[in-house]
Amino acid sequence: MVIRIVGTGSSLPEQVVTNEELSRVVDTSDEWIFSRTGIRERHLVKGETTASMSAEAAGRALCNAGIGAEEVDLIIVATITGDYMTPSTACEVQAALGARRAAAFDINAACSGFLFALHTAYAYLRAGMYKTALVVGAETLSKIVDWEDRSTCVLFGDGAGAAVLHVCEMGTKGNGREEEAGGMLAFEQGTDGARGKVLACRGRQNNNLLEKNPFVPSYVEMDGQEVYKFAVSTVPASIGRVLDKAGTAAGEIKYFVLHQANVRIIQSVAKRLKAEEEKFPLSLSHCGNVSAASVPILLDEMNRKGMLVRGDKIVLSGFGGGLSWASAVVEW
Repeated sequence: MVIRIVGTGSSLPEQVVTNEELSRVVDTSDEWIFSRTGIRERHLVKGETTASMSAEAAGRALCNAGIGAEEVDLIIVATITGDYMTPSTACEVQAALGARRAAAFDINAACSGFLFALHTAYAYLRAGMYKTALVVGAETLSKIVDWEDRSTCVLFGDGAGAAVLHVCEMGTKGNGREEEAGGMLAFEQGTDGARGKVLACRGRQNNNLLEKNPFVPSYVEMDGQEVYKFAVSTVPASIGRVLDKAGTAAGEIKYFVLHQANVRIIQSVAKRLKAEEEKFPLSLSHCGNVSAASVPILLDEMNRKGMLVRGDKIVLSGFGGGLSWASAVVEW
């Protein structure tokens, strides 16, 4: 049994907000933002929703895979910004695509969400329960950003990315030997809930019948220094462990597709892995941090540009709220 990513897709809102435009509503500048984050602009929703972007990205992934919606057995959407508490975003995607036979649910693992969803879908397929899974990472972070807090509002964007996982039959080579498996080679993930509050956003508070509780909106709050220290130590360690599980050396990896949180974090990870920065593609400059959507958006951009060739080994890695992290080694 070989389980491969056979298609990718993404969706970004039409509205683009540059650093210069942002500086008109908050005390910041293009130089200040770019020098600290690597971000030049981000896409922010107007009429789009988390569900509409998810469905569009999913449809493009299915088209890229050459698979019809009626063939999808499982839909998992990773998001912290669903449009409804219920139904889940995955249920909305199922309806929009007409994937009537698919089971559908959401996962909340913040910036690690797409990798957690990918691991979960793989487990379902590996167990023989399903054959085709649609995995989506989608966020409308502009809903939970305090636009008066320049330490956070400059970082985030909106968008969605998707991948199709499919159980492929193993072929044989001319000499009769079985073709090398490839596909999803190894996974690694973890959580440090004790430090979770350094990156948090409170949900709806208690609405007591006998008390008049005023509505207090909740926004993303982040201790940037703590998140940075977590990322630059945890991500290289996670990648090292998953490479060991896959029996693969860092030098064999063509690309490291990391969550797009901050260019300084990515540069630090490259340095600690002793890998060339050219192996770490970026979408930060035009997308910003899109949480669970950042890895699949970047993966789709790479796929559409022809950067990925059958047999290439890549590492996917997400990290962030929870605090959580997850990595995978994939042979394309």
